[in-house]
Amino acid sequence: MKKNIIVTGGAGFIGSHLCERLVERNDTVICLDNLLTGSQKNIAHLMSKNSFFFFNHDVCKPFKTRKFEKIDEIYHLASPADPNVNSPFSYMAYPFETMKVNTIGTWNMCELAQKFRAKLSFASTSEVYGDPQVSPQVETYRGNVSITGPRSIYDESKRFGETIVSAFIREKGLDGRITRIFNTYGPGMNIGEGRAIVNFIKQALSQKPITVYGDGKQTRSFCYIDDQVEGQILTMEKGKAGEVFNIGNDDERTILEIARLIKKLTSSESSIIFKSLPVDDPHQRKPDIIKARKILGWEPKVLLEEGLSKTIQYFKEL
Repeated sequence: MKKNIIVTGGAGFIGSHLCERLVERNDTVICLDNLLTGSQKNIAHLMSKNSFFFFNHDVCKPFKTRKFEKIDEIYHLASPADPNVNSPFSYMAYPFETMKVNTIGTWNMCELAQKFRAKLSFASTSEVYGDPQVSPQVETYRGNVSITGPRSIYDESKRFGETIVSAFIREKGLDGRITRIFNTYGPGMNIGEGRAIVNFIKQALSQKPITVYGDGKQTRSFCYIDDQVEGQILTMEKGKAGEVFNIGNDDERTILEIARLIKKLTSSESSIIFKSLPVDDPHQRKPDIIKARKILGWEPKVLLEEGLSKTIQYFKEL
């Protein structure tokens, strides 16, 4: 059955891939993005589709849906995400906008979902776990987050976003669920981002030194974009109100291992250099995805080497 679906942050990396998948399955997609960190280039191929509608809109302001008589689902992904202060896409570059979209914007989307009796999925983040003291991180883990540190503008606003959604579910009967997105990569990532994989690929392809922060022993688990989008959709379809799901790959690697792998896959002669670790940078990140496997029937399918090869080819073609 064809649905009317809102995707906030739909011109961003994950959001644009989600929009594309939903359009492909013949849903009507309403993409909301104020283009603070998203780009219309990401959705240019969708603009001519009769079932795709783009609105340059800040979700911190109410969205008037006169054009649409019903909304069936809302994927709330809007938020700057990259932690690199030198990146124009960083939540550190837009601290107040980040806090507002994850709180006021989330509140507005909850109210909109209630108005239409629509299902809502809030895209939270693995950063709610902070610098974890347990691994892998299971959904019931409450985290180890600095309340006042430089990353708190993102971490804590996402945590409060989860609180808002949960309160709407308990007190007002919202049909809402939460996904905690772990590091995601793939074609479509912006070359200007400061994410580790983007930086490593850019540096390797240009034969410049590959910059690793800290000693490189900190770990991350990288999920390919196609797997991430599938996890988002299955959470909406199969996740019950109030449930929280980790959506990420549990293939844990050190940052230094990732740098060396990208150097190998690009046949680069770049050296690897080390710089000081940013404040509050998590030392370990690995999702427990048992719940997603059991309830959603979801698990990542794309191996890291395969996904990186596709991503490297994308950057070569830019």
